[in-house]
Amino acid sequence: MNTPSTRILVGQVGRVFWMRVDGKGTHLNSLQARNAFQGVMARGVHDLVVDLERCPMMDSTFLGMLTGAALSVKKDASGGTLSIVNANQRNIQLLTSLGLNHILDLDVEGRLWASERAQAARALKICEEAAACSKEVQTQHILDAHQTLSGISDENECRFRDVIDFLEKELHAQTASSPVPA
Repeated sequence: MNTPSTRILVGQVGRVFWMRVDGKGTHLNSLQARNAFQGVMARGVHDLVVDLERCPMMDSTFLGMLTGAALSVKKDASGGTLSIVNANQRNIQLLTSLGLNHILDLDVEGRLWASERAQAARALKICEEAAACSKEVQTQHILDAHQTLSGISDENECRFRDVIDFLEKELHAQTASSPVPA
């Protein structure tokens, strides 16, 4: 689900899947972005670019989703990459302080994917909305994102421990209160 002022634009530019975040990258649109990444990776696309030129900030859920996508393409035998382009100083600081610059390509000089940059504007379309999901599914997604983010460094594990504990309790409470299917 997009926030009112955020759009996720996606498109194929040659062998590259290009995603532009127009607005804030948050827990409200990270499931949509994750689904888009999973869809193209399932079709064999292994080079992913996230364009943050119009993204003023990202929350930890969105950052965790990016971490998961970066780890997925790194694990792939085809040697794919997840590149971040056009990030502002705030987002660069977030990505580096959490150690994501060690698992994805953070292009601060504007050198990566030079020929694809011009083509991207013509190729992008609004990303398909994530299907409506239950509170449990959304909470599980947020928990997964934070666990992934905390798994890349001891610092992150300490930083997100309380959030993860809270989300685990929240998920347990949601699951306990859900009716059991007959």
